[in-house]
Amino acid sequence: MATAPSVSYSMTVRLEVPAGGTAVSQLTTAVESNGGSVIGLDVTASGHEKLRIDVTIGATSTAHAQEIVEELRNIEGVALGKVSDRTFLMHLGGKIEMSSKHPIRNRDDLSMIYTPGVARVCTAIAENPEDARRLTIKRNSVAVVTDGSAVLGLGNIGPKAALPVMEGKAALFKRFADIDAWPLCLDTQDTDAIVEIVKAIAPGFAGINLEDISAPRCFEIEARLREALDIPVFHDDQHGTAIVVLAALTNALRVVEKQIGEVRVVMSGAGAAGTAILKLLLAAGVKHAVVADIHGVVHAGREDLVGADPGSPLRWIADNTNPEGVTGTLREAVCGADVFIGVSAPDVLGADDVAAMAKGAIVFALANPDPEVDPAVARQTASVVATGRSDFPNQINNVLVFPGVFRGLLDAQSRTVGEEMMLAAARALADVVAEDELNANYIIPSVFNDKVGPAVAEAVAQAAKAVSSSVTGATSA
Repeated sequence: MATAPSVSYSMTVRLEVPAGGTAVSQLTTAVESNGGSVIGLDVTASGHEKLRIDVTIGATSTAHAQEIVEELRNIEGVALGKVSDRTFLMHLGGKIEMSSKHPIRNRDDLSMIYTPGVARVCTAIAENPEDARRLTIKRNSVAVVTDGSAVLGLGNIGPKAALPVMEGKAALFKRFADIDAWPLCLDTQDTDAIVEIVKAIAPGFAGINLEDISAPRCFEIEARLREALDIPVFHDDQHGTAIVVLAALTNALRVVEKQIGEVRVVMSGAGAAGTAILKLLLAAGVKHAVVADIHGVVHAGREDLVGADPGSPLRWIADNTNPEGVTGTLREAVCGADVFIGVSAPDVLGADDVAAMAKGAIVFALANPDPEVDPAVARQTASVVATGRSDFPNQINNVLVFPGVFRGLLDAQSRTVGEEMMLAAARALADVVAEDELNANYIIPSVFNDKVGPAVAEAVAQAAKAVSSSVTGATSA
């Protein structure tokens, strides 16, 4: 699949060129003839004989950017100066910082913010631990926890290499929900150790966001922490993805005028995201779901699942899907399907496979950066197509939900996060797209739509309060 130049691979190149002649136009031609794009061209100094120009170029990869830079170097009369990778510059020194909410201008301020005044606040919390939510950062703080074992599409790169992603997550929490999030990259991939560490740091936070932890360990870690802690634990790779997928599917079904309980859904991928998507779709009313992994369609009679632990994720899928008993390959399963959802690997389907789906087909090819089927190809026969990419319509992006979900949980002072809250978040996100806005290329709002965060937060907070009230009522009874 051809890839367009992206700002993610953008460089600013400082050049000295002759003041007269065609050097400037040669720069633009050199970039574009080599498949790049000119994002900006700024004259930063000028003289009678020389110009100093900063050219900002977009490329498709780091290697591609370097190739373009070499082409610029080879232009006669051009002297190459500093080359800056704009993405690396944005990460220089980290992307987040801590700042005080109150100025410390004199001894009075110091005495109240720190000693001796702070001792009174400590004593109040010791006498009533619930006051920690009122008197400390706890009420608005989330820990973003990873072990670096499944970072983006990069795999097991470890905690230090995972830190830029966790910083980015914290920045998004602040930008889209005004939540103070703290990246915690753990130098262990032992399940027991991770559970104990998170339990130990939990008193300082109102929620735990698990991130980029590999399956199947992520299932156990989340389950054990939810059991042990009195604050919500949310694995965004699972549930954030599931909520956005359900919201997008809700609106896609409106476009093609089909009902969720009647469509046949085929999924590619049975890992953390795939399992969470499946569970939420079933909770939302999907009745006909088939899942395929690298070994083909998941079914109870498959050789590797006969006698498997009933509690294992794959065995759960076998026992709770595929009521028609479909066997064989993904390509065979997708024939005649209404919906395809991929969270697996690139190029597992082709044009003929999409064409063989039912009329009004919906294709969510979410593997990133290279999806399960080329979106341009899928659009030739499918009615609605979504991807995980930002350069196609209908991007399935977790940032649409995790800030709002946690904002709602924190506002409701929820001690847990459950299916009811996730379904509420999905409904709220889908409803941000008004009826007169809905079409095949707009089934999910932009991450910069200022209605998204508040809508999701309010829906989650109301659902959390309803759950809390029902638990309190049951306890009282």
